[in-house]
Amino acid sequence: MASLSFTPHPLAFVASNRLRFGTGSEFQFVRLQKNKKPRFPVCRAGSSLAFRHLDADDFRHPLDKQNTQMLRAIPGLNQLGKALLGTVTEQVMFLENIGTSVLVSKNQLSDLHNLMAEAAEILNVSAPDLYVRQSPVPNAYTLAISGKQPFVVIHTSLVELLTRAELQAVLAHELGHLKCDHGVWLTYANILTLGAYTVPGIGGIIAQTLEEQIFRWLRAAELTCDRAALLVAQDPKVVISVLMKLAGGCPSLADQLNVDAFLEQARSYEKAASSPVGWYIRNAQTRQLSHPLPVLRANEIDEWSRSSAYRSLLKRGIPIRSQQQKL
Repeated sequence: MASLSFTPHPLAFVASNRLRFGTGSEFQFVRLQKNKKPRFPVCRAGSSLAFRHLDADDFRHPLDKQNTQMLRAIPGLNQLGKALLGTVTEQVMFLENIGTSVLVSKNQLSDLHNLMAEAAEILNVSAPDLYVRQSPVPNAYTLAISGKQPFVVIHTSLVELLTRAELQAVLAHELGHLKCDHGVWLTYANILTLGAYTVPGIGGIIAQTLEEQIFRWLRAAELTCDRAALLVAQDPKVVISVLMKLAGGCPSLADQLNVDAFLEQARSYEKAASSPVGWYIRNAQTRQLSHPLPVLRANEIDEWSRSSAYRSLLKRGIPIRSQQQKL
């Protein structure tokens, strides 16, 4: 994902997350027909498992827990958010989205609808509205206004870039933000920063400090949601492939990309960054990023996929009949 500069605007505080990828091509989503297999079937390492009693803290990254607790400790943040957010903002975002995008449903892009429904079932979360927006920039993001009426938006070029399994992993990543209430906390954090800019004199210094804290929290939240993607994909190579395409993928090169080679690249980065100088350079490189570097995320999800915590979660899973099998 590209770095996101923090440029406040009237509606900046409603965006809970923006996943940014590379360049894409013209959208061409093929609807499934009866008795025909999907062009890119969703393939998992084993049978699909759903997690009926899954709690956000079951997969939340330790850094996410730590930084979320810091946000909760800020006095008056909840009250400030509730006071500034209301039905008008909600209506503005609803009308803007429904007026410029295509709403996915059982009768509209039903294949995408099934991918979202299955991902939501696996993560034990309510499926939000899903919109497809025409854009040459591969991107997916979640918008949540004070935790109410959340929706996910995916760009057409993202569909072109990813396989179906990878696309579902991205949807699961976005669902992870909703499962963990990331949208609500980012809303409040952005409001606090916007407010700090209005304080004469020291306001800019306060806002800059808060901005760094927000980015630190956002990067931790991304690691959590990569775990949500893995819980749905149930194959670490699918999630790592998304990150690889994020770093340097395009439709014409997709069949030449190698996940194992990208993992080796990620391990090389970790090794190079382990020295004192490397550690300093990595911190300088990532401090102003809203998302961790793709290689760091790939290494993180690879390690978690081999952890006892992940294996324990899989043991709790209940086999489900895949939405793809229902088509």
